[in-house]
Amino acid sequence: MATFRELVESERPLVLPGAHDAISARLIQRAGFKAYFIGGFPLVGARYGLPDIGLLGLGEISAGIRDIMAASDLPVLVDADNGYGYGDVKTVVHTLNVYERLGAQAVFFEDQVSPKRCGHIAGKRLVDAAEMEANIRAAAENRLNPDTFIIARTDAREVYGMDEALRRGERYARAGADGLFIEAPTTPEEMARIGAAFDVPQLANMLEGGRTPILPPDELERMGFRIVIYGISALMHAVRAMQDVLSRLSRGDVTFAGGGIGFEDYKSVVGFDRWRDIEDRYR
Repeated sequence: MATFRELVESERPLVLPGAHDAISARLIQRAGFKAYFIGGFPLVGARYGLPDIGLLGLGEISAGIRDIMAASDLPVLVDADNGYGYGDVKTVVHTLNVYERLGAQAVFFEDQVSPKRCGHIAGKRLVDAAEMEANIRAAAENRLNPDTFIIARTDAREVYGMDEALRRGERYARAGADGLFIEAPTTPEEMARIGAAFDVPQLANMLEGGRTPILPPDELERMGFRIVIYGISALMHAVRAMQDVLSRLSRGDVTFAGGGIGFEDYKSVVGFDRWRDIEDRYR
């Protein structure tokens, strides 16, 4: 199986669906994707029922990431926030190493001050660019695996404007980032400008309901993006389906029965036959 770094080089682009729990990670692999993404926004919402506004730390979030990764052996990109600290090099390196030991092949760090927010929610504050440069240098020089792919994310587009976002991207790339993530452009023109601005691989974040237009992977590749995440799409559609079933059930309407995945198909998804075979063989 190709590594994340190899996939960034070979895919045009590398499309990463978001997994918010173990079963979504398993479904991503069964659908034929070559890698996937675990974001803080969907994980915190699905596992803890909370918004992504800095309420949880490394211990709680890494527990969810561990469980998700256990369900799939695909390479994964992990959202590492700002290292769950205040722009501190120690917490960044510690977070990187924790996720590497769990098996993550790629991570991204952002330049927000704690308590951080989802990149498409107002009210963000940023560390000085020099602090983020130090974080990226520390991560690049202290990764356990030299192939771990480190992406630097900046949220400067909303806070300071596009010019500052691009300046920060250039500085973070020089500091040692393998890839760049300029968060929350608002138009296709801004996205095209970002895609043409750097030589290092760039990430486009397709967040349903966010500020960035949702575009297909081939169009994003033509703009210059090498990595594309659809990080919350599976979760948003799963939540809508659950709301629909529960709403109908609350009215005594059971016409939803039979409209979901079949029982036998579900057993296949969770690997029932494998465990039955083990039981039969050794009982």
